[in-house]
Amino acid sequence: MMSISLFSQAQNLKKVRPEDVFKLGTFSQETISGINWMKDGQFYSSQILRNGAPAVVKINLETGQEAGVLLDGRTLGVDFSSYSFNAEESKALIASDVESIYRRSSKGVFYVVDLASGRKQQLMNGEKISYATLSPDNDKVAFVQNNNLYLVELASGKQTQITSDGEWNKVINGSADWVYEEEFAMAQAFQWSPDAKKIAFIRFDESQVPEFNMQLWGSLYPKDYKFKYPKAGQKNSIASIHVYDLASGKTQQMDAGTETDIYLPRIYWTKDANTLAFIRLNRLQNQLDLLHADASTGASKLILTETSQTYVDLNYNDDLQYLSDGKTFIRTSEQDGFKHIYHHNLDGSLIRQITSGNWEVTAMVGLDEKAKKLYYISTEASPLERNFYVINLNGKGKKVLTPAKGTHTINMSSDRKFYIDYHSTADVPLKVTLNEASGKELKVLEDNQALKDKLTGYALAKKEFFTFPTVDGTLLNAYLIKPADFDPSKKYPVLMYVYGGPGSQNVLNAWGSLRDFWHQQLAAEGFIVACVDNRGTGARGRDFKHSTYANLGKLEVIDQIEGAKHFAEMPFVDPSRIGIWGWSYGGYMSSLSLMIGNDVFKTAIAVAPVTTWRYYDTIYTERYLQTPQLNATGYDDNSPIMHVNKLKGNFLLIHGTGDDNVHFQNSVDLVNALINADKQFDSFYYPNKAHSISGGNATWHIYTQMTNFLKEKL
Repeated sequence: MMSISLFSQAQNLKKVRPEDVFKLGTFSQETISGINWMKDGQFYSSQILRNGAPAVVKINLETGQEAGVLLDGRTLGVDFSSYSFNAEESKALIASDVESIYRRSSKGVFYVVDLASGRKQQLMNGEKISYATLSPDNDKVAFVQNNNLYLVELASGKQTQITSDGEWNKVINGSADWVYEEEFAMAQAFQWSPDAKKIAFIRFDESQVPEFNMQLWGSLYPKDYKFKYPKAGQKNSIASIHVYDLASGKTQQMDAGTETDIYLPRIYWTKDANTLAFIRLNRLQNQLDLLHADASTGASKLILTETSQTYVDLNYNDDLQYLSDGKTFIRTSEQDGFKHIYHHNLDGSLIRQITSGNWEVTAMVGLDEKAKKLYYISTEASPLERNFYVINLNGKGKKVLTPAKGTHTINMSSDRKFYIDYHSTADVPLKVTLNEASGKELKVLEDNQALKDKLTGYALAKKEFFTFPTVDGTLLNAYLIKPADFDPSKKYPVLMYVYGGPGSQNVLNAWGSLRDFWHQQLAAEGFIVACVDNRGTGARGRDFKHSTYANLGKLEVIDQIEGAKHFAEMPFVDPSRIGIWGWSYGGYMSSLSLMIGNDVFKTAIAVAPVTTWRYYDTIYTERYLQTPQLNATGYDDNSPIMHVNKLKGNFLLIHGTGDDNVHFQNSVDLVNALINADKQFDSFYYPNKAHSISGGNATWHIYTQMTNFLKEKL
């Protein structure tokens, strides 16, 4: 049910203004961040701002009250932005002056702080380094600088350069290349062994990967920025896995087979300090192998293999955990059609499938080995919900710990006795609670009451969730946002919001982001905002997600067109004023929908769109389309560039020239094709802006521009 205190159709309430959304932060919710659970199970630590300086405080779990200051940036003289403790909580690693590189990578100035004495030790003489990581014995720190892996002994300050062949745009040691970082969600690519005697790392030889060039504007002569970016069908880095032995100073390569046109996206130490596990994926990503290697000799053996007629999604097989018994491991897989948890012997043989059903495990949260209980989040209640469950390792005794509807994100203590629940719905902002593992709520840490009170003064509309059938009878999830003063006797324009990419989800019972409140602003301007999760999106099983395989854009666009037709039949919708907008994959979808669905859509906005999958990266694109050499029609049949002659409506194309992800080249080629087809359209570029088009005044500017375009054209 709608929360009347937050969402009201009453008159004389304030309308949502652009300033509220983008400048004043009126609808920004508070949260509890920077939490680290402490070893004694009675406290957790949290990073806060105190007197204008960062600090890390200890919080008593029983009372919820502050029990001491662990790190004080003012005392240390360091304006740190992140911290981590060693297992014994005797040392802390803090980072300052952190500089973002790409989506997940960064570098900064690191310090090791002795918590007892407060003494700090600066690493690498204050030069910027990446991924500084304390050894398990707390005596050493490993890190990456300039594509090489280093080691420093804290007591003596002795520094060892483990690799020396690292070079920009040629060889990377210990950190991911661009495409691994973006598509395999990794940046750091090294790990300490459990006994602190070895370091395993991935080496990327990207010397044969084609180079992409972006011009950076702002000086008398624009600068070139060149980096390695493997577009679909082109050469990837040659990845290899190595183990450095601290005692001997020697490095041993692990045997990953003779084929080098593969992916090696994960390394894990087992409970045996001399056995390294790693994942191997073939180029088409339809075979995933788990191997165990002898860290001393490099000899490896195949533990298990999973194959598919489409693809094996690493994101759905990325919860590998070795149990302390040294004999078994658990993992996730969608091999039965839905992502579930499996328990295996160390040799790969299956003990049992722990969870099952026509729903997905979205995250493995924790394992209590002593009690033999496993904690996870799933979609069992609904694809629109995320709830927290516990189940015995034998697959019995399943219990829901967070029965409240909505979306629950969980941070569980390392001893599995407590968890913090971040819970919201589409109607109610974030509530953060501290709970016992049994599900009993101990304390509300943040309830966003100030935001709730503020919201009662605004005319906000709720999201109305529903389903409708697409062309083959498949039910699609969708929502509508009507104006708060909705009058069913009037005719309204509809703006559809789309992302639509494989495994994604926009229709979810969770509190909205900045983009959702822009939609509230548009509703206040008299628009109905709608969203449809087409075939290929996530949370509904492998078959639904994989239905778009080898033909991206085809079924997704059919479903968006069917959604528009469904809305057009509603008595309060003006069928001549239906528009669609999206960003990234959503920009690809909005472009294609306007062109192919030119009799349904009047207007579209595409921000940073892919316009031909030939221009996007190998890992993402080939996972869903194979290579261009194997599936040329899959790349070309649904490229917006190939459909420009069908454009009839109003089209606004926006891109950042500094987009390292979906290159500005995509929009340049689409513009050229539109010109050659003699089509009029609007376009705008943001100099030097990356894929998010943020920073400075960019966010305010782009949403103001899109608002004005929609008011004029729709």
